[in-house]
Amino acid sequence: MLTISNRGSQMPPSPIRKLVPYAEAAKKRGTIVYHLNIGQPDIATPEIILDAVRKSDFKVLEYSHSAGNESYRKKLVKYYDNVGINVNPEQIIITTGGSEAILFGFMACMDAGDEVIIPEPFYANYNGFAIEAGVQVIPITSAIETGFALPPMEDFEKAITPKTKAIVICNPNNPTGYLYSKDEMEILKQIILKHNLYLFADEAYREFCYEGTHTSAMHLTGVDENVVLMDTISKRYSACGGRIGALVTKNKSLLASVMKFAQARLSPPSFAQILGEAAVDLPADYFDTTKAEYKKRRDTIVTRLNAIPGVFCPNPGGAFYAMAKLPIDDADIFCQWLLESFSYNGKTVMLAPATGFYGTPGLGKQEVRLAYVLNTTAINSAMDCLEQALLAYPGRIM
Repeated sequence: MLTISNRGSQMPPSPIRKLVPYAEAAKKRGTIVYHLNIGQPDIATPEIILDAVRKSDFKVLEYSHSAGNESYRKKLVKYYDNVGINVNPEQIIITTGGSEAILFGFMACMDAGDEVIIPEPFYANYNGFAIEAGVQVIPITSAIETGFALPPMEDFEKAITPKTKAIVICNPNNPTGYLYSKDEMEILKQIILKHNLYLFADEAYREFCYEGTHTSAMHLTGVDENVVLMDTISKRYSACGGRIGALVTKNKSLLASVMKFAQARLSPPSFAQILGEAAVDLPADYFDTTKAEYKKRRDTIVTRLNAIPGVFCPNPGGAFYAMAKLPIDDADIFCQWLLESFSYNGKTVMLAPATGFYGTPGLGKQEVRLAYVLNTTAINSAMDCLEQALLAYPGRIM
């Protein structure tokens, strides 16, 4: 009998996408589904960057350089300079989405059996990338009661073993929306220097900080060899389908290693590099408008959630996600029930159960992640559905 690999068996399903068949079935029944399960913004991709692709003129759609077009990497130097990050084009490798940057970083920095520490709840696909690379994720739990602040240094110290090679931080955080402070980033700096670790920094949501300022891992001093920045245009410019990201580091040995992985996959997508290059020239106030819109949506959803009896939602400082604790017995069952068995005025809401964002079994069973990527009218309608659903759900905890 043919079998699949252990790696294939161990790959976890996406908590964000695994309920899609139930949503599709609900729509076929005529139910309107509000998608708060996935970080797919409804904000229009800027026309100017789409036009750059439409008006591109060449006779052959060639491979780009494996590190990405030099013209794009030079433009990114300008972008990074604007956010206080000083790099040169040779320190940037363009990747197929931020996902490939994470995977390349894992494979270049760690061997099979090595360990990476990640505060949980964390972006679910980190688990998948770790399994692909043969790496073990060691979770350190942050709590909804503290708004998912960075766990104490002692928790990191307890988790570090001779196999530990890196820490991963997502700032602002997906799925919690927590914005790590400068002091918290300095704590991470102390840890990686003391234990000679890499610090992988996923900064996909850098532009969306609502209170406080963003401290990049590349703002930290004295850790140039340790820091690996993982980036993407997906959320920044509402261009998720472009699949363009970047791995940025000043570690020359690491860049040389990542370059071999980049060469093996040939090159990143050409059209999306054109789009990304044009995006650097967007007006300086572009992010002011989008950030103001997301903040309005955040304020709407957090206010509505906390007004529902039995619900608690900390106020996220960035990104466009909120984590909420609900008076339910099992988030996975509840989220499926919403799509399979519930509707309110012909509508329902799709959420992501939080269990898939935790590495520790049993955690997150009463929590869900909500992506406030819809307009405030849709968010209010979705919250109406959720409020009624919690009254009707058979597994409600009183």
